[in-house]
Amino acid sequence: MAETRRHLNWIVPAVIVVSSVLGGLAGPLVTDAAAATSEDEIQQAVRTFSKVYSAVEQNFADKVTSDKAVYKGAIPGMLRTLDPHSSFFDPRDYQQMREDQRGHYYGVGMTVSERNRRTVVIAPFPGSPAYKAGIRPGDTIVAIDDKRTDGWTTTEVADKLKGPKGTPVQVIVSREGVDKPLTLNIIRDEIPRKSVQDAHFVKPGVLYIDIESFNENTSKEVEENFKRVGEQNVKALILDLRDNPGGLLNEGVSVAGRFLQNGQTVVSHRGRASAERPYVSRNGSNKRTYPIVVMVNRYSASAAEIVAGALQDHDRGWIVGDNTFGKGLVQTVHPLSDSTGLALTTAKYYTPSNRLIQRDYLNTSFLDYYYRRDTATQNPNDVKMTDSGRTVYGGGGIKPDEMIAAQKANKFQGELIRRFVFFNFTAKYFGAKEAKLPQGWEPDAAILGEFKAFLTKENVAFTEADWNENLDWTRMRVKYEMYLTAFGQEDARKLAVDSDPAVIKAVEAVNKAKELLESAKKLIVQRTAPRAER
Repeated sequence: MAETRRHLNWIVPAVIVVSSVLGGLAGPLVTDAAAATSEDEIQQAVRTFSKVYSAVEQNFADKVTSDKAVYKGAIPGMLRTLDPHSSFFDPRDYQQMREDQRGHYYGVGMTVSERNRRTVVIAPFPGSPAYKAGIRPGDTIVAIDDKRTDGWTTTEVADKLKGPKGTPVQVIVSREGVDKPLTLNIIRDEIPRKSVQDAHFVKPGVLYIDIESFNENTSKEVEENFKRVGEQNVKALILDLRDNPGGLLNEGVSVAGRFLQNGQTVVSHRGRASAERPYVSRNGSNKRTYPIVVMVNRYSASAAEIVAGALQDHDRGWIVGDNTFGKGLVQTVHPLSDSTGLALTTAKYYTPSNRLIQRDYLNTSFLDYYYRRDTATQNPNDVKMTDSGRTVYGGGGIKPDEMIAAQKANKFQGELIRRFVFFNFTAKYFGAKEAKLPQGWEPDAAILGEFKAFLTKENVAFTEADWNENLDWTRMRVKYEMYLTAFGQEDARKLAVDSDPAVIKAVEAVNKAKELLESAKKLIVQRTAPRAER
């Protein structure tokens, strides 16, 4: 997904990363499963299903395809009777899940989205074939390999752009201000999908790291970032896990473990058919004593909650934001025939203090479970303590130590975001011009005047009071979109992070994280010290 959208409160339809779809599975890949039902019962159930399917296939008013009836109907329907997270992957979904876990794919490297029934480029990835070919944000994909994309979904466009490394693909785009479509001949290459964005110092000594998911390379990417900036220069860490849906369990354990001491428990899981299994830190270090502030929200789930829960239970990190999602079910992925896969819930996750991460799903609909508005769920009977004796609760995800509400757009801001006016203005502004700006560029009065006139031309209703009250916000949004086109995703992302009110509050919370470390250390010493003889 587009790296900076959460920091700027995007309100957008589905965005496709060409050609990788972000997953959210946690759990190891395995190839076998234990039988839980007798052979006779299974055979009887299969015979019954075969009879039903045969009757449907022969008598339904329209032609029935096996893919739709079985892959999209029968199997998902069965899994929905179990829990919200057991799921089936058809061949395409299974391939994309594996691409996401591996952290790379082969294609051209850009993010696209549907705008007014057209596929529009949101941004090419830095250094990707699409970037080198000159594709810009705002370009509309007209044709691929001489085939018009009219009526195509973004998924169909993504599939067409993907292909073996070294193979050519011709992409024709239309661009604002350019009379004729541009024909670009691109050679596909390996596209790395970083799960960890490039870390940078938001203040002297305060390092910011954003982990977007947990794939096979996440712990390695974290280490590479610390080596690049020099961990000896880090005086405090902001670890951003907002909107992180999770991923591979072992990677979450490795990331959390590096900030703990060797041998400390990160997480454990147990289930009906599996004995309790603890996961402990094996790459910790006593030298990493800097305070940590962990940012979470209601979309932080699974492995992200494991990391946040471990750092909270061991009093190693100060958690800020909103209650996390509460996804503490272990999915074991079983590869099946026909390049399909089954992610089956086999156990539940427990934090080091033994509190359950999983939120209740038995007494609510799946719709309410996924789109709940109340994030304050917790089980009053699942009361535990951190290492230093702080009270924490289970049964509702991870509750932050400090609540930071997400900033909501007002009516004027929401309308501008909904209509993509910043994106459209920038595409029109650069048009046929070279997409360059001087370093340190800022939107001046002339640029803001052009933007204001653009709003009027686009029939955006606003008052002079709306404009004046939102001038600083508008200036920052214009600057971000201009940076995205002129300098690329990385510079735009840094700009968005540094101006994010939640990140600013997280930096202010560094002192609380430091106080937590110091007080926890004293309390733990007091609790473990032998009593003096009387």
